[in-house]
Amino acid sequence: MTDQASKPLANRTVIMSGGSRGIGLEIAKRAAADGANITLIAKTDKPHPKLPGTIHTAAAELEAAGGTVLPFVGDVREDEQVAAAVRQTVERFGGIDIVVNNASAIDLSPTEAISMKKYDLMQDINCRGSFLLSKLSIAALRESAAAGRNPHILTLSPPLNLDPKWAGGSLGYTIAKYGMSLTTLGLAEELKDAGIAVNSLWPRTTIATAAVRNLLGGEEMVATSRTPDIYADAAYLVLTSPAKETTGNFFLDDEVLAAHGITDLEKYRVVPGDGPLTTDLFL
Repeated sequence: MTDQASKPLANRTVIMSGGSRGIGLEIAKRAAADGANITLIAKTDKPHPKLPGTIHTAAAELEAAGGTVLPFVGDVREDEQVAAAVRQTVERFGGIDIVVNNASAIDLSPTEAISMKKYDLMQDINCRGSFLLSKLSIAALRESAAAGRNPHILTLSPPLNLDPKWAGGSLGYTIAKYGMSLTTLGLAEELKDAGIAVNSLWPRTTIATAAVRNLLGGEEMVATSRTPDIYADAAYLVLTSPAKETTGNFFLDDEVLAAHGITDLEKYRVVPGDGPLTTDLFL
């Protein structure tokens, strides 16, 4: 079997927002195991008191997994910094084949309680950040398509569910996440003739991350969650699928796995057993 067949992301170049920990890091590690080149755009240059990992520890993990890494300390809210990250990625690795919009901020406060500073933070990182990184990468992705390198944009955002309970429960966050999903919807249509796949991926259940532990439900919710591995495995299957045939989708992680014959998801549970898992937001 050829290396490209066994490791389809070998020598492919991924640029990801965030990725110093959690789901983004696991997705990047899955690509690194194939021998991918990976640029991480992340702010965490020094350890956070409540969150594990920095861009430097993440880069070391990715290198150890088999990847070649460009750690770019930057803020996805800053146009010039994102442009520099894209430019340096193309200069270092010769192009961009995959964009992963992973960076996201969360605050589930109702409208009356949320500060506009936090509202703006979520819009700027989640929606605008995904739009910006995608926009600035399109030229390189077109070149990837022309070279037959199977380009993808993958955004970690939910299906567009217009059930009023989601907007009614946490309007600021819903607008920010649905903005990411609208970016997928629009870019998939805009780029469909270019051979660039544009999709979103969302988990069926809550995922055991620092955000779940610190902001949502603590250890109790972690115990009814799945590990980030399920998101990473599903993302890998999406990113290695034929770009021309796989675009404009709002995938759920377990549905992606099931479509590839993977239906035993026990290994992804934080706590083994058959107890109920917590369904994620927007589903």
